[in-house]
Amino acid sequence: MKAILVDDEHLALIRLKKAIEREASEVEIVAAYSDSTEVLAGVLAHRPDVVFLEIHMPDINGLNLGKQIKAVVPGTELVFVTSYDKYAVQAFELYALDYIVKPLQKGRLRQTIPRLEEKLAIRGIKNTQDANFPMICCFNQIQFKLPGMDAQNVKWRTNKAQELFAYLLYHRDRTINRSVLLELLWPELEEAKAVQHLYTTIYYIRRTLKNSGMDTIRINSGDLGAGYKLDIGEARVDTVEWEYAMRQLGVLDAGTVDAYEHVLNLYMGDYLGKYDYLWAEHERERFRLLWLYHMRKLCAFYEQQENPKKVIQVYLRIQQLLPDGEESYFSLMKLYDAIGERIGVEEQYYLLRTKMERDLETPISPDISDWYACWKSVGLSS
Repeated sequence: MKAILVDDEHLALIRLKKAIEREASEVEIVAAYSDSTEVLAGVLAHRPDVVFLEIHMPDINGLNLGKQIKAVVPGTELVFVTSYDKYAVQAFELYALDYIVKPLQKGRLRQTIPRLEEKLAIRGIKNTQDANFPMICCFNQIQFKLPGMDAQNVKWRTNKAQELFAYLLYHRDRTINRSVLLELLWPELEEAKAVQHLYTTIYYIRRTLKNSGMDTIRINSGDLGAGYKLDIGEARVDTVEWEYAMRQLGVLDAGTVDAYEHVLNLYMGDYLGKYDYLWAEHERERFRLLWLYHMRKLCAFYEQQENPKKVIQVYLRIQQLLPDGEESYFSLMKLYDAIGERIGVEEQYYLLRTKMERDLETPISPDISDWYACWKSVGLSS
């Protein structure tokens, strides 16, 4: 795959180039620019698959440059590599493939490249909703969905088998070194014993796939048993299809709002959210931010349409999937106040207080408690 690098700092370009050459041999760097005025001509000339792009540059904001790149070559993927982490939400507005904060950590690009390969592979797919192929569901928990059937929970022999499958699925189509798997799952065991556990767990996964009717999914051994690679064959992955559907959405207006709601409602919970896998947190947060950004966009649309009931519905959905955030409770309190539903205000404050003080052992933000006290006093005086 072809890549262009953009950074106004020449040293940063050299570091990024070396990191890609070291960790992503699949990527061919066709050009690198420190002068942002040369980038669009380079993109048109080389038609790269991906542009690695700094955001903070003197001549132009990288986000604006990303918009221009998307305009001239719409199929180009964007990966923002920047010292500033405050632009993540705006980056996702451009459907950025990834957002990497400098200094670039060793191995970080290995999380980006598989996702890039997957995006390039599905560009030519005309119908990602082909019901003739099985589905691997990753929202909230791993489930298998066979053609014509509802999604079913998977009966794993052990928790290690579940996590190993999830890890190989996340890194699908790449051979993961055996030592990486041993360190991930059995760091406390001596190598010989850990290797035996690994062999047994691979066997359990293969049996589970066969018993679940998903035996077209293969776990292939690397040379001399050095590692393992998951080949999902013609099976689909719900998170991949959801993100692809998000990319197909155009401008949010009265004619497209139903499509927006439909796609957003396909988000059923965090990526592997039921499992406490630290290695999945980056992907979990990426999907969460993408979904939350568009939910807020939907709220803004309904506010502009002066439709408070629809705004309330959207915030209730946010609250359902992200119950630990104060924003949805406070927004709902103000919305219920605006339409004169005092019970709704009281209920949201009670739910928030219970969540913060009992579950999170954290006091409510002063802004919210002060607003509620003021609202309460006005109600009592009237």
